Amino acid sequence: MILTSALQAIGLFIATNIDDIIVLSLFFARGAGQRGTTTRIALGQYLGFAGILGAAVLVSLGAGAFLPPEVIPYFGLIPLSLGLWAAWQAWREDDDDDEAKVEGKNVAVWTVAGVTFANGGDNIGVYVPVFLSIGPTAVVAYCIVFLALVAVLVGLARFVATRRPIAEVLERWEHILFPIVLIGLGIAILVSGGAFGV
Repeated sequence: MILTSALQAIGLFIATNIDDIIVLSLFFARGAGQRGTTTRIALGQYLGFAGILGAAVLVSLGAGAFLPPEVIPYFGLIPLSLGLWAAWQAWREDDDDDEAKVEGKNVAVWTVAGVTFANGGDNIGVYVPVFLSIGPTAVVAYCIVFLALVAVLVGLARFVATRRPIAEVLERWEHILFPIVLIGLGIAILVSGGAFGV
């Protein structure tokens, strides 16, 4: 039964977090050449994912007052705002400043955590019914498996971002891709959650 729960948790994690590889890879590309980038990204991913798990557990325990379902789509405003800010900064930068482009940018823990949490609205929506259908011990087991897999997810994103062909594309286009992905992610979360009444 423990093995079955672990396998189910692994499948659930993969299904709900596969899209994070792209976002995390862009964070790695953005922080290329900066000391501590991996640590900050991992810490931010863990903080954001802990928030997702905390919200899912609270909601599944009947604490819906802390996180009403109508609020979840508005988490899309976090990546949307960060994406607009990144686009404004990219537009503001001097195109001739090649040294600054190569240097990379510092990736903040709170940025990764905010994007991770905002992108987790669908995770919360999927985890709550699962957590409601299993016992408290299984919920703890799921959370432990999920938190172990966060490290695998970060490692996989780092691997993808550091492959030479991919790294070259990300390095060349990161200043455009990063805002586009965040803005797209924010809009997708808002629209799919019905924030605009559709």
